[in-house]
Amino acid sequence: MRMLMLGGSGFVGRATVAEGVRRGWTVAVFNRGRHGAPPDGVRHLTGDRTTADGLAALADGEWDVVVDTWDGAPRDALAGARMLAGRVGHYVYVSSGSVYAPPVPAGVTEDDAVVDADPAAADGDYPTLKRGSERAVQEVFGDRSLLARAGLILGPGEDIGRLPWWLTRVARGGDVLAPGPADLPVQYVDVRDLAVFLLDAGAAGLAGPVNVVDRPGHTTMGGLLAAAVTATGADASLRWVAPERLRDAGVSPWSELPVWLPPGHEYRWMQQIDVSRAYAAGFTGRPVSDTVTDTWEWLRRVGEVPARAGRPAREPVGLDPTREAALLAEFGTGDPAR
Repeated sequence: MRMLMLGGSGFVGRATVAEGVRRGWTVAVFNRGRHGAPPDGVRHLTGDRTTADGLAALADGEWDVVVDTWDGAPRDALAGARMLAGRVGHYVYVSSGSVYAPPVPAGVTEDDAVVDADPAAADGDYPTLKRGSERAVQEVFGDRSLLARAGLILGPGEDIGRLPWWLTRVARGGDVLAPGPADLPVQYVDVRDLAVFLLDAGAAGLAGPVNVVDRPGHTTMGGLLAAAVTATGADASLRWVAPERLRDAGVSPWSELPVWLPPGHEYRWMQQIDVSRAYAAGFTGRPVSDTVTDTWEWLRRVGEVPARAGRPAREPVGLDPTREAALLAEFGTGDPAR
């Protein structure tokens, strides 16, 4: 198989390129070349789709599968798709569950309403950028395009730092503020499982929108944090605190306590996504222990969470240590919350 990766220097892109190489496919990447060289044996096509002549490197060549992670202006996705029209077998666009129109129902399916977006737009917020790019790709490739709507993505190489924050915090040991309930279902996708699905589905010609994430309850907050304790080998004690107490203390889900979306939160649907279509198409997810252990091994090797390729500096993730200590003192022994 001949694969073209549009991007390839960020989290999902690197994992997808690595999977293509592992399969023995002929792989090329198209990007600006500002974030390191691709793996040995991967052809590098240099360009910037946001500039006037930035697609020149794509003027020649044919590929069986193209994978695109673009989250910029839809008009640039449209230009790239038009450049490749007639020379690509199947176009796989890595989109997001963020394209669903609020209020998003629990158990959201691919047939639920999406935000209104223009495929020729020059700007917008994240949901409209992703949805506009979906429309751009479909406008050109039609039923030869897959819209892979990913959920929360974790695993080695994560450049936001959600799971790395938990691992780093647990590794410090001592009492760890753990947001309850411990049996709260958590839904995510390991980046390597996402990459496998993208290439399998692309090669098979799967078309249309597909929610790509593990089943709801693939693990729980308790399972995730217990795996972090095991992976790090730390002398850490999880101090479970009920969500109501955290809410009353002004603790922010997702940002201050990554991954955690408590019952009743407006974005709780993000961990209750229907994935029947993906599993029917062959998606499988590895155990949480593998994701957590492999992420810890990667984090120890690289030393810190890398900068996000081609994107603004990320906002800080996780509780400040001083604030966590104050909260632990306030909550006393904590609640089992099980």
